[in-house]
Amino acid sequence: MDSRTLHVTVPDQGWIDSLADLEGVDLAVWDMVSPQPDRRVDLALRPYTLGAAGLETLDADRLGVVQGQALGFDGVAGTLPDGIAYCNAVGVHEESTAELAVALLLASQREVDRYARERGEWNRHFTSSLIDRRIMLLGYGGIGAEIEKRLTGFGAELVRVATRRREDERGTVHAQDELDVLLPTVDAVVVAVPLTDATTRLVDEGFLTQMADGAIVVNVSRGKVVDTDAVVRQGGRIRLAADVTEPEPLPPEHPLWTTPGVLVSPHVGGMTSAMRPRMEAVMRRQIELLGAGEPPHSVVVG
Repeated sequence: MDSRTLHVTVPDQGWIDSLADLEGVDLAVWDMVSPQPDRRVDLALRPYTLGAAGLETLDADRLGVVQGQALGFDGVAGTLPDGIAYCNAVGVHEESTAELAVALLLASQREVDRYARERGEWNRHFTSSLIDRRIMLLGYGGIGAEIEKRLTGFGAELVRVATRRREDERGTVHAQDELDVLLPTVDAVVVAVPLTDATTRLVDEGFLTQMADGAIVVNVSRGKVVDTDAVVRQGGRIRLAADVTEPEPLPPEHPLWTTPGVLVSPHVGGMTSAMRPRMEAVMRRQIELLGAGEPPHSVVVG
């Protein structure tokens, strides 16, 4: 093969079939669990996984870029050998995760989970609506902006919070240092912040205590952003609807499962029919960039 051939590995044969139309690309299957290929790999598509385990064994002399299929990249910086670039899946999961965030918020607010448990019973009662409610979007990046799009039109007032205060065409984006003032005024908080030292256990006992009785926390960021023990202690007063937990997976015996007002889904925010076509578009873009001698898109480590 000539010097312009790009060597790309993918996790399974299905990916080779999807990308077979690309010219100047040598595609091979490597699941990144079996031994690394002896030859140089320009771009390796990692299987869909949320952790960093296994990256430490990679040989930087034979690998240029790893493309993850998750938006998060927890632990990658401390695991990936120097000399390898790691790209996260920007543009793949934001819409689906926002969709689930709204579903969890609606299900919790309208107590759909309670109705599901009462199968065979007909217990009608009034529940809260999103109409006329005040909802905080805590984290205003890609997922937060998509949540805003989906909540617009529900008749709720949205309070946007990011790291720094700013103004845009829709008004004020508040800063996180305003939380003490804002939390007592909202009926729900949808958490979509990245996991950093500053956001670890951001939703702690003090955070929850400032919220009104019956308020909801929806977490679609990372489990470590919420102090699980504090949620258990506040159970029955503050509700939680979460797609992520700490620990994760949540053990069957964990008290969070039986805490009043808690609704849990097993970290499936991005696991929808929308993932594969968007992930394929990311791979095509990366191959185009690398083939043209350009740096890859969305490098988060390396």
